[in-house]
Amino acid sequence: MAYQIGAACYILWGVLHIAAAVQGWRLSAGVHDGVIKSRLQQNAWHLGIFALAAIFVAATLNWHNSAAGYWINLVMISVVDIGFVVLVALPGHIERRAAIAGPALWILGAVFSTYGFLTYPTT
Repeated sequence: MAYQIGAACYILWGVLHIAAAVQGWRLSAGVHDGVIKSRLQQNAWHLGIFALAAIFVAATLNWHNSAAGYWINLVMISVVDIGFVVLVALPGHIERRAAIAGPALWILGAVFSTYGFLTYPTT
């Protein structure tokens, strides 16, 4: 079913962002300024929490074509990735190749889950 493909994309998006959160936390280890270090850690924490939430919603709700799950992950992942695209990718703070995976999984997840949401009965 299309919505399960969307759920799988959201799960992969979450796994990718857990790895990004770990990288962010490791980046903070090399910073000596307490305020900057703590803000980097806070950003890594938030990214990790959003990633875990996306995985949980995808595995428990999107997988069964839940209307609530559809809206939760569509909005949450869109907000997170729009911020990444606008603040990190478009200004060129990361290589284009490295910047593609997250937004690609976001768009694929949104397309397949929307198709499933509009085509199949929801729970």
